[in-house]
Amino acid sequence: MTPPAPAAPDRRRWTALAIVLTAAFMDLVDATIVNIALPSIQQDTGATFSSLQWVTAGYALAFALGLITGGRLGDIHGRKRLFLLGMAGFTLASALCGFAAGPGMLIGARVLQGAMAALMVPQVLAIIHVTFPAHERGKVFGMFGAVIGLGAVCGPLIGALLTQGDLFGLEWRPIFLINLPVGVAGILLGRRFITESRSPGALRLDLVGTALATVGLLMLLYPLTQGRESGWPLWGFVSMGASPLVLAGFVRYERAKARKDGSPLVELSLFRVRSFAAGAAVQLTFGAVSGLFFLIWTLFMQLGLGWGPLHAGLTGVPFSLACSVAAGMSVQKLVPRFGRAVLQAGALIMLSGALLYIWEAGHYGTALTSWQMAPAMLLMGAGMGLIVAPVTDVAISEVPAAHSGSASGIFNTTGQLGMALGLGLSSVAFFGAVGGAPESGGGAAAPGAAHPAFIAATTHALWWVAAGLVLVLALLFLLPRRARTPQTEPQDAPASAAEERPRPVPVP
Repeated sequence: MTPPAPAAPDRRRWTALAIVLTAAFMDLVDATIVNIALPSIQQDTGATFSSLQWVTAGYALAFALGLITGGRLGDIHGRKRLFLLGMAGFTLASALCGFAAGPGMLIGARVLQGAMAALMVPQVLAIIHVTFPAHERGKVFGMFGAVIGLGAVCGPLIGALLTQGDLFGLEWRPIFLINLPVGVAGILLGRRFITESRSPGALRLDLVGTALATVGLLMLLYPLTQGRESGWPLWGFVSMGASPLVLAGFVRYERAKARKDGSPLVELSLFRVRSFAAGAAVQLTFGAVSGLFFLIWTLFMQLGLGWGPLHAGLTGVPFSLACSVAAGMSVQKLVPRFGRAVLQAGALIMLSGALLYIWEAGHYGTALTSWQMAPAMLLMGAGMGLIVAPVTDVAISEVPAAHSGSASGIFNTTGQLGMALGLGLSSVAFFGAVGGAPESGGGAAAPGAAHPAFIAATTHALWWVAAGLVLVLALLFLLPRRARTPQTEPQDAPASAAEERPRPVPVP
């Protein structure tokens, strides 16, 4: 008797792939599209500088805190179900952002949007993993990487075109409303073409750990962001001082949770691996540097130099292209040959770009042009690409294969937390140095008008960026010289994508 022929793969898998890749594209675009529209949001809503910080930081913080929990919910209750729920919530939150009546409503909607992305995004790679046979996954993951790179490049340009185009007199609002037809189509098609799947060995939820981490981080980030606007009151320093105590309680609870049922939110034993601990520190610091730089760069171009959104968006193209090209080269050719030195070179190149930018801002002032800025942008983009693409593989190369998924999940979360921290630090590094610049949109620099106070603030903040890059360079010396390939698990074993592959730091 001849064995039965294997079942042919479901032809619907390619449609399912298009749906989940569109969702990943939406998430990355929404993480980058807002920066370019911040001056327009300030003009229209009268938002304060701290409100602008929360518009971006609220999304990053909610996404980071919900990422691992969202992946586990998909493993337990079904990835298709959680994907559709997350996409529906993301679409609803986008509508609330687009119709926000004021800064408070916009911030709340952005937090909801980040939380819904934390339900939706972790399911993308898990759905791919269980939908495609092993021999097709390499090609599919390559397509996933291409979509991520495209989203990083297109996000600011899409935001610039929609904001400056002022469609139907809605100004900045179309950057969120564009998600509505895409989200509705994704939900309808996803219900038909995506196959449901669960993990037979899913870890339990750690809601208490999530709550402790959320409270501890908010006790640090809220006063850091709001303190300058409130005159740095005593309660803010008390809150920031108590934050480490709450986070220490989180660590103790996680240890007890690991002993009790083996399903903590964060696998603390991973930090005993020196390379992983150093890599997590690099990821956190690099995320903070990126979050701070992207925010001040956008405000510098529009509020400081008086450029329009499209002008600012096009100025960022050299950065994005250099980052994408360098990222591909670092993973495919450079790191396999030169190892850790590639990441260190990236930090030095990025540092040289920041120092060149500092000199240009001080030398040219409000007369700085896009062409003069381009060399610094190419250096910073190329340096970032050399770091952001290979850092996770290098850092987790010494982690046992059984914990590689958890390690990647922590890296995803750490990068987003770093972004939120960098945005919070902008209160001190940038907005605190703006000086005489108006605080609300009603009096902010009008389009086409330069404001010298933002030039000095940008130079001040760039020194913070440079200091952060020096710290990144120092931490990179703790990584192994060469990444070791850990023993991998069977390719056909489904895994939570929240803990499978890293989500790259968004680029402008």
